[in-house]
Amino acid sequence: MDYISTRGEAAALDFEGVTLAGLASDGGLYVPRAWPKFTHAEIAAMAGLSYVELAVRVMTPFVAGSLTEDELRGLCEAAYGRFSHKAVTPLAQIDESNWLLELFHGPTLAFKDVALQLLGHLFERFLSNRDTHLTIVGATSGDTGSAAIDAVAGREKVDIFMLHPDGRVSDVQRRQMTTVLAPNVHNIAIDGSFDDAQAMVKRMFGDPDFAGRFTLSAVNSINWARLMAQIVYYFAAALQLGAPHRPVAFSVPTGNFGDVFAGYVAAQMGLPVARLIVATNVNDILHRAISAGDYSAGSVTPTAAPSMDIQVSSNFERLLFDLEGRDGALTAARMKGFESTKAMQLSPEMRAGAEALFSSARIDPDEMGIAMRRAWDEAGQMIDPHTAIGLGAAHRLQDAGTIDRAIPCVTLATAHPSKFRDAVERATGLRPRLPARVGDLFERAEKFDKLPGDYTTVRDYIAERAVPARG
Repeated sequence: MDYISTRGEAAALDFEGVTLAGLASDGGLYVPRAWPKFTHAEIAAMAGLSYVELAVRVMTPFVAGSLTEDELRGLCEAAYGRFSHKAVTPLAQIDESNWLLELFHGPTLAFKDVALQLLGHLFERFLSNRDTHLTIVGATSGDTGSAAIDAVAGREKVDIFMLHPDGRVSDVQRRQMTTVLAPNVHNIAIDGSFDDAQAMVKRMFGDPDFAGRFTLSAVNSINWARLMAQIVYYFAAALQLGAPHRPVAFSVPTGNFGDVFAGYVAAQMGLPVARLIVATNVNDILHRAISAGDYSAGSVTPTAAPSMDIQVSSNFERLLFDLEGRDGALTAARMKGFESTKAMQLSPEMRAGAEALFSSARIDPDEMGIAMRRAWDEAGQMIDPHTAIGLGAAHRLQDAGTIDRAIPCVTLATAHPSKFRDAVERATGLRPRLPARVGDLFERAEKFDKLPGDYTTVRDYIAERAVPARG
């Protein structure tokens, strides 16, 4: 499989190359040169497979030339063997039309584990035959950081530097990062928002002096390998609900557009996705983009759903690339303009292309709380704030007739409710407990450094501690 940059200038790479690179050298994001396709019969034959075997079936086209099917199977067995549920991503029914896809049975209780546990093994596999030391630089609004740190802690030839916005993640999210004391783990709390942290990370990749000294890679969903692994659970859920013989809709709590873009890819591969709901909180840049063509960044408003407190959604570039006919020069010019003005208008043709599959909804805090109480009162399901935003969006679009209630709608349950205990308790009156496997989290020692939201300071901090490309 050959991968190209959304901005058209970087050299094409194979799967191993894009996994280790993360961000393309021209500032773009890697995508397959063409989307692989499954026939109706091929998708039907996936019914009843274990999660590992389904993952192998779905991901094999993407890793062709870099991993054999058996090698991929071994990596998947290692990654998903750490999950607490045999189904890995089980479904729970809410009512006659709605289901929850539970993506929080991994070691850090969030959907990021599904991809990052595999990514950790991919890094180790690809580095084993290279005289290279990998420096992972990432930004997190909470869950990516803990999942990535867990996935690579203690691994050889890898260091991870994870930036999070100080005071803008939950106490559980912070502790899941800062209590990992492995020598290759470096936690940095910065003054500012997630968008500030993400901008610093992108700038480091584009800094010739810095990037030339270290072999940089990414664990955010800008890394294609992470996004690829997320495609699998769309197939898993849809197959359980009757695909390919019936369509399935998905409602996705959305911040950086990676999780919902994985659903888009599943649809391009042949999965009968009736609709993808882009569910945002009050930080609604993606809702405005889908509903009105207005992709313009505002200031970030902190909320009880911190993983969605984002005004610049990196993976949206991948969709723009497809909507603009896969013309890298056009996408590069569009993104350059956005980076300078923080504003972008989608053309009528691009809007029409997006609206063929995507709908969107902006859910305010009151609606989020109502969805949390409703899930508990009507189905005995305790859900976190992000999941509640997804479920609230599904309810709204079903009530409006945008989503036919005869079509099953799956809301991605992106985090265990115990990661957001205060918000859940405010909405339901009940305080969720941490699962036993992480029950001692608040007894563990923390280690992290606080830095100002200044690029030079953060870059120099990393440069002093990172290992040069060839150790």
